[in-house]
Amino acid sequence: MNVIRFQDLIVQGRVAGRRVFIRADLNVPLNDAGQITEDTRVRASLPAIRMALDAGAAVMVTSHLGRPTEGEFKPADSLAPVAARMAELLGRDVPLVANWVDGVDVKPGQVVLLENCRVNKGEKKNNEELSKKMAALCDIFVHDAFGTAHRAEASTYGIAQFAPVACAGPLLAAEIDAISKALANPKRPLLAIVAGSKVSTKLTILQSLAKNVDGLIVGGGIANTFMLAAGLKIGKSLAEPDLVGEAKAVIDAMQARGAAVPIPTDVVCAKTFAADASATVKAATDVADDDLILDIGPQTAATLAAQLKAAGTIVWNGPVGVFEFDAFAKGTETIARAIAESPAFSIAGGGDTLAAIAKYGIEKDVGYISTGGGAFLEVLEGKTLPAFEILARRAAQP
Repeated sequence: MNVIRFQDLIVQGRVAGRRVFIRADLNVPLNDAGQITEDTRVRASLPAIRMALDAGAAVMVTSHLGRPTEGEFKPADSLAPVAARMAELLGRDVPLVANWVDGVDVKPGQVVLLENCRVNKGEKKNNEELSKKMAALCDIFVHDAFGTAHRAEASTYGIAQFAPVACAGPLLAAEIDAISKALANPKRPLLAIVAGSKVSTKLTILQSLAKNVDGLIVGGGIANTFMLAAGLKIGKSLAEPDLVGEAKAVIDAMQARGAAVPIPTDVVCAKTFAADASATVKAATDVADDDLILDIGPQTAATLAAQLKAAGTIVWNGPVGVFEFDAFAKGTETIARAIAESPAFSIAGGGDTLAAIAKYGIEKDVGYISTGGGAFLEVLEGKTLPAFEILARRAAQP
């Protein structure tokens, strides 16, 4: 995907003395006292900001925080805690600017944080007048918020449409590169793990991947629906019997291409859904009517691990069992460690996936960890994200 990269503009000497507007993702969790409880997103935003400052730009940064009502600013919506934390991390003043749409006073070598962009009327509907006002604030717009790349809003899309120059920041550029490497130009075999409670929430992802991957590993409640499609009994396990036809269609589409959806050969069952429930390993053909399937069995896990270690590219979205309960976490742990040990390029995304990666301490062994949940899922669905589309269009303009 051809987009202008902020790093390239710096190398070309086009940033010094310019007004640079960075759309970051600073939507951090806050406690009741308004304190940041986890600052990963703030830290992740710093490379682009430092690049701009070091290049001699006048730097404006903004983000959304929470779900404010447009046109009705409340203290709870303020980016003040983010400004304070950013100042600590940068070791310099980061003034917070409110009511900034009609003008911002910032000089080269300075950085300001513009108050919550979702408070501006017209932000979510990508209002053209608001977009043009934002674009008029800067010489260069830098999109560095992949978590918002699937939304066409004024501060993510409209400003990119009208700014003199629109480019991808280092975070967004890394996402583009990882996604292209995993899906557009993958080293084969390409294996995808798609797990979760419901087929319905990930049906379009399964259908899209079925056209491209060499192996489609399903887990969680999704795997139970595929087991039904394969003619197996699943007891009282979570599943969607009305989507068995769609599951069969995915299996058939894969088989038509000489690819496969591996169906579990053994599972871990319990009689109740609880952390202290007694776990029993059973053959997939021996599930009782009162059983709940809460994980894949060791034989299935070992088979899948061997496939993952022989893969060229791995896309991972979702744990394959109830990994929050230790008795039903072995399948997910085996998969996670196989991905970590595999020479394949791996890209992982989604909240539960990130939690599993953190639980097993394999962050450094995954090729790329995507931080944009909704955006990552839309990419897997085969959609072109609005941010990618507008940046590519701007890059193509003379």
